[in-house]
Amino acid sequence: MKFSKSYIKTLKETPKEAEVISHILMLRAGMIKKLASGIYSYLPLGYKALKKVENIVREEMDRAGALEVHMPVIQPAELWQESGRWSVMGPEMFRLKDRHERDFVLGPTHEEVITDIVRSDISSYKALPVNLYQIQTKFRDERRPRFGLMRGREFLMKDAYSFHTSQESLDEEFENMRETYSRIFTRCGLKFRPVEADSGAIGGNGSQEFHVLAESGEDEIIYSDGCDYAANIETATSKLVNPPKEEEKEIELVHTPDSPTIEKLAEFLNIPLTRTVKALLYKDLGTDEFYMVLIRGDFDVNEIKLKNAINAVAVEMATDEEIENLGLIKGYIGPYKLANDKIKIVADLSVIELSNHVTGAHQKDYHFVNVNYGRDYKADIIKDIRTVKVGETCPKSDGKLHSARGIECGHVFKLGTKYSEALKATYLDKDGKTQTMIMGCYGIGVSRTMAAAIEQNYDENGIIWPVAIAPYVVDIIPANVKNEAQTSLAESIYQKLKAENIDVMLDDRDEKPGFKFKDADLIGFPFKVVVGKRAEEGIVELKIRKTGETLEISKDEVINKIKELMLKY
Repeated sequence: MKFSKSYIKTLKETPKEAEVISHILMLRAGMIKKLASGIYSYLPLGYKALKKVENIVREEMDRAGALEVHMPVIQPAELWQESGRWSVMGPEMFRLKDRHERDFVLGPTHEEVITDIVRSDISSYKALPVNLYQIQTKFRDERRPRFGLMRGREFLMKDAYSFHTSQESLDEEFENMRETYSRIFTRCGLKFRPVEADSGAIGGNGSQEFHVLAESGEDEIIYSDGCDYAANIETATSKLVNPPKEEEKEIELVHTPDSPTIEKLAEFLNIPLTRTVKALLYKDLGTDEFYMVLIRGDFDVNEIKLKNAINAVAVEMATDEEIENLGLIKGYIGPYKLANDKIKIVADLSVIELSNHVTGAHQKDYHFVNVNYGRDYKADIIKDIRTVKVGETCPKSDGKLHSARGIECGHVFKLGTKYSEALKATYLDKDGKTQTMIMGCYGIGVSRTMAAAIEQNYDENGIIWPVAIAPYVVDIIPANVKNEAQTSLAESIYQKLKAENIDVMLDDRDEKPGFKFKDADLIGFPFKVVVGKRAEEGIVELKIRKTGETLEISKDEVINKIKELMLKY
């Protein structure tokens, strides 16, 4: 491609709407253009990079034995009602009616559609297992679209769904997809980490996320320095160390003036936070039931773990008014002598073995001391609901836990029978008995992966594309387009690179070299070939974007050198 014939509109200034670096640089490099909040057009450069990511995904999915399909964007409400997700997905789902007032949705995901297809086509165990995938636009009405392609209302996604006759078969395909995802992100030239994760609204009980590591990542990843343990902060665990057990003492009611917070309480009583128990009131937004959540005073409640522990769609802390209406006093609630039997108690594991701890006494400025679980109160649910901290001990080794930021670009689930049971996707086994199919689900955000690549690879001058997904690998820049020796040599190298099927741009614009260099760095070409004053000697400069290194090289060697460097970067 010659620059003069391309559609590349670069910007000098940072657009006001842009927040994260990928959004800034894709707008400035003329790769995307905003149409509406969270909705973008891909311009030629951006679309070319997007297609390269898509092609890597497709090649690796095909290699793994998955079969490509293409499903409708518009889905009938009946399928979502049948699966039970019509109300669960909430306002994030785009809903519409046709001219006959029938309800439809713009697909945010396709579990229902693929299950409907398979249940009508497959009736025998002989046709299983099967893994079907598509690469298609998805729609989610984000409350606050932001960060460009990172969190938009329209995005490109690869979603795959597998169907099995046994848990062992699902486990094998899950591992197959894990390995496939590792190959995909490796081929894209990205630093990534697979981590244990929460399944969210998709469901299932086996879940791993693939995070592209970047300081701008929305997710916090916890990992061990002693083994390969890694997990999203939403699900991460650590070895629990409680203070030494004490002989149980008699409960006392203690006056604790001006101590509504756990920190002030511990200071007033001159005891460590590890001897206190926080009692927090949470509401299940699906059922409006209230839960008293107990956790050691120096720990924080992990709301994702809590949501899963009580099997809620979502939870939030009770308001001051709700606490008062339940007959409780904010800052002084506790499980001992709890008068309201409608409030269920959820205890973190840190509370169960904690002897002689302190809790609220349901009176302003009073607490109970020497409270013990089992003797004085019991919980309805006992689960790990705490957020781990950096420096704690890994649950699988003696290593210490560390934190990193990541961008979730892939997610694999073991769905089990959540959808196949609801939609009655069954088959006949070898004995002629009806069995329910077991499912897996595997997603990759294709457009998000492209943006994440930029979040991980940039400098003050612009994008630094990994070779595999760069829209163009080489930018040939004749310093003076009016110099025949320079333009002739530049054209010759350009044609040779094209003949080698290497994506190359020839910057034939009549502009100053510095202007062209800035555009090249902004766009992120992995390599620049500058044809300058030594053109008549057959010598050019080869600049490596990632390292900043410049090589003087002969015209006869430049093609092979570029091919060599492409394998490295």
